[in-house]
Amino acid sequence: MDKYAVIGNPIAHSKSPEIHAAFARQTGEAVSYERLLGDKQNFAGDVRRFMAEGGQGLNVTVPFKEEAWRLADELSDRAHTAGAVNTLIRLDNNLLRGDNTDGVGLVRDLTVNQGFRMADKRILMLGAGGAVRGVMRPLLEQKPKRIIIANRTASKAYALASVLNNYGQVAGCGLEELQGMQFDLIINGTAAGLDGEVPNIPDDVLAKGGWCYDMLYSNQATPFQIWGKAHQAARSLDGLGMLVEQAAESFRLWRSILPETPPVITMLRG
Repeated sequence: MDKYAVIGNPIAHSKSPEIHAAFARQTGEAVSYERLLGDKQNFAGDVRRFMAEGGQGLNVTVPFKEEAWRLADELSDRAHTAGAVNTLIRLDNNLLRGDNTDGVGLVRDLTVNQGFRMADKRILMLGAGGAVRGVMRPLLEQKPKRIIIANRTASKAYALASVLNNYGQVAGCGLEELQGMQFDLIINGTAAGLDGEVPNIPDDVLAKGGWCYDMLYSNQATPFQIWGKAHQAARSLDGLGMLVEQAAESFRLWRSILPETPPVITMLRG
């Protein structure tokens, strides 16, 4: 039985073991999957020990994604752009390949599961941290009309937009600069919801018929989901589907088979 795990700190809350157990049952793949509490002072040591004990791959979560990027011996194009790795794959020569499946997970949930068409749409991305950086390339590959990255600290939004400027349709700004703009899709990539807050954005920034999507997920509606419903969003979604879809892409990278995600999302909604 091949060994996999998710490593993070904290990690007890992670739904990844349940998700991957469901994928294994569905596909008949012989895999085990556990949670690993990572040492903030010795992440590389934890990874090497797991692989030395027969581990075949790891999912990586907060706060180790950038460290995993530095640790990987080779990187996928999307991981290189993201500057962060959430999936480590052990290669035949015992080297580690780093990939980032977060953006694929977000795009699949929105387009396949929810039926949102991104081409030619105006998208507002709230936040400019690692979570946002990890999803930008797959979003831009959907050919939206434009993506504005808005952040409380405007300089971070400008810096991230400049890294992505070869795509042309992306720009950065501060939250206060959003006055007068409207968007067909607003994605919250900030952690404000963990403190019960939402980013300070204008009340009229969501276009008529526009959607809201929170990359956070919760058993109850997130603060940003509630904001979306209060501002007449056509749909106001949390990130549980993204979580399952990014896990499915990791499973595909490890096992060369893409599991079906809708039954797993339904199971987790419970």
